Amino acid sequence: MAHKIAILGASGYTGAELVRLIATHPALEIVALGANSKAGQSMAQVFPHLRHLDLPDLVTIDEIDFAGVDLCFCALPHATSQEVIRDLPRTLRIVDLSADFRLRDPEDYARWYGGTHAALECQQEAVYGLTEFYRDEIRHARLVAGTGCNAATGQYALRPLIAAGVIDLDDIILDLKCAVSGAGRSLKENLLHAELSEGYHAYAVGGAHRHLGEFDQEFSALAGRSVKVQFTPHLIPANRGILATVYVKGEPETVHATLARAYEGEPFVKVLPFGEHPSTRHVRGSNFCHVGICADRIPGRTIVVAALDNLTKGSSGQAIQNANLMLGEDETAGLMLAPVFP
Repeated sequence: MAHKIAILGASGYTGAELVRLIATHPALEIVALGANSKAGQSMAQVFPHLRHLDLPDLVTIDEIDFAGVDLCFCALPHATSQEVIRDLPRTLRIVDLSADFRLRDPEDYARWYGGTHAALECQQEAVYGLTEFYRDEIRHARLVAGTGCNAATGQYALRPLIAAGVIDLDDIILDLKCAVSGAGRSLKENLLHAELSEGYHAYAVGGAHRHLGEFDQEFSALAGRSVKVQFTPHLIPANRGILATVYVKGEPETVHATLARAYEGEPFVKVLPFGEHPSTRHVRGSNFCHVGICADRIPGRTIVVAALDNLTKGSSGQAIQNANLMLGEDETAGLMLAPVFP
């Protein structure tokens, strides 16, 4: 029997991506779609590419009866999500795609997001949703906090290296390019085609990006000491994709062997042969992450490149991967779609 699924924030990019993926899932059935700003409309009106699907109309969150829902995906804006989740039934299992529950320490949340958390009890029980590293906790969780898409990409490149102690923890540079859909669907002047196309730019330079909170939290916990990476994100004129280029001090062959061993048998993280590097075009629309390792011309230094689709493996695909574990389904169910190419 199919698990009953509700999606809150269904009119955004990650909400639409959840619908696209669940449409071919063998064990999930969408029974409610919440979108306060588009309530009363059909999903076909909001996203014509989904008009072939038989879906419930969009309604306000208050109109949803959660009594018959097994799991809820929350694809709501940051700060909104915590207020909604706080009032949902305690019996409901939840995968949140916002930033609201990613940071465990309330003081860290206040520092990076500029306000007091409105659901501290929920924050303390949330499990960080980087599936490959938190599987056991996710299986038994009531609330899973999906990672930031930038944070996920950087962690796939670096977590095994930090855990194995094969790189210099005080010399990590993370240069990342992210497609425009990572900024969400709301109208912003700087995301207009004329403002964005034919160029790209750095933003949140010098340590202002909120995903640094996740890097600090996760890398420091792994190392048992403070680890702070240099991180600069760039916005590129593409719809989907993240490419992270990471510069580390460590022996290239050792770095490659460590990553290959860490991800051996993982269904979605693929380490390329030594010397090959990935492209966002090879993971587009999929739940795969490709990781490549190359030797730098400077002896003892290595370049690690990771690529994933920010809307799929970086968000909605990862959310379904977590939901599969929470509901006792095969982790790969509904997610083995091949990337779209070209």
